[in-house]
Amino acid sequence: MKLWLARHAQPLVKAGICYGRRDVPDDPSATTQCAKALAALLPANTCVVSSPLQRCEHLAQVIQALRPDLIYTIDPRLQEMDFGLWEGQPWQAIAQTELEAWTSDFANYAVGHNGEAVSRFMKRVAAAFDALQKQGNTLWITHAGVIRAVELIARGRRQIERADQWPLDAPNYGQWRTLALPIGQPHSR
Repeated sequence: MKLWLARHAQPLVKAGICYGRRDVPDDPSATTQCAKALAALLPANTCVVSSPLQRCEHLAQVIQALRPDLIYTIDPRLQEMDFGLWEGQPWQAIAQTELEAWTSDFANYAVGHNGEAVSRFMKRVAAAFDALQKQGNTLWITHAGVIRAVELIARGRRQIERADQWPLDAPNYGQWRTLALPIGQPHSR
């Protein structure tokens, strides 16, 4: 079984803005380009699951228009991490003391005062990952944070305590990664 982890195309948001779960639109031409590439490589009967945010769902819609055999569903668990009051703010404008508070309690600090803690985010993504064993080949249309979390979860890391344990690498906008997962066996817990 394969899991494609596709990151949405370039969002239409200024560089340096924390946008996390904000429902910002995508660049339509970049989305079409990504959709064409994915539609050409996905096997028949691939399950397509998208974050509900428009920059992801638009990609799912364009893929489905190109490949009507690939019907997509929405899964809110594939949304990016909620950065609370930081969303919509330039990263440079977020107080250094707040960023330090997050990194000193990386697992449990609710970012942006009312946002999501990394531990809660990881549990949400892990629940979606655990459901994969029932689906077969799957394409997730999602966000960089979710892709990073899945890569940890696939390696058996369901919790992290420190910021230096969080992967920095993620696909560029409109790119993807593929994971090979065992069929019919429970995933690492």
